[in-house]
Amino acid sequence: MDFKNLTRQAGTPMQKENPPGAFKEFDATELYCPRCKQAVPVRKRLLLVLPEGDMYEYLCAFCSESVGRKIDRSEKPTSIII
Repeated sequence: MDFKNLTRQAGTPMQKENPPGAFKEFDATELYCPRCKQAVPVRKRLLLVLPEGDMYEYLCAFCSESVGRKIDRSEKPTSIII
């Protein structure tokens, strides 16, 4: 018996496997703050613009303590004009 055809006939969509690299980037919504001593909501702030991508800093929403950093690598290489 072919179960794939039965699922399609029942109207249930077939689940496709995620292509490689489907989840390339994540943004944190909560991180542990050492000052508040608990997981807290965070704000994302642009820290530096680098040739390999933009560096962001995550700040605690309550006390503004830096709780992490992330480099967002853009797909297009940035060219520097002198």
